[in-house]
Amino acid sequence: MARRGRKQGKRASRGDVADAIKLPGNRKAELLRESDPDGRPVAHARTVDTLARMRKSGTITPSMFDAAGEFRARFTIAALDAMPTMSLVRISGGGRAATLTDRQVAARENVHRAMAALGGMNSPAGSCVWHVVGLEHSIRAWAMGRGWGGRAVGHGPAQGILVAGLGLLAAHYGYEAPNHNLRA
Repeated sequence: MARRGRKQGKRASRGDVADAIKLPGNRKAELLRESDPDGRPVAHARTVDTLARMRKSGTITPSMFDAAGEFRARFTIAALDAMPTMSLVRISGGGRAATLTDRQVAARENVHRAMAALGGMNSPAGSCVWHVVGLEHSIRAWAMGRGWGGRAVGHGPAQGILVAGLGLLAAHYGYEAPNHNLRA
């Protein structure tokens, strides 16, 4: 009797892409092997930028994208991407002041104010923006791993939470004025 199912042939090659590698912040990337213009082999990590894809598809506005970029930059300057998860209450104090630069302390205070505008770390928007924008996790990783209140969230609702959070972030940073003229 003939066996049904997958073909028993050689698997289609993905070309010059090797295995997945781990990056800081529990992000994953593919190792891409290419040749430089002189013909020497080079390898570099290739990641998918969730926010750029959302902007390109029209899911988020350019001002939301810019606000996310500003948050991500300040998050990185504050060195929050390299530290273990901790209470945000401690961030406003700046940690060990002797080891932080003035720029890092200012960035931490800015991130703290932005998180307060999102409702804090325990709010859906705050948690999602912290993990997806700040730590650069995928939406799926946040939704399935952390979610809101430690419970998994579906991918669609998670994307909606991120869009809402980015709207609040854009208003907080002054990229968009909040619309208070809502009609019932």
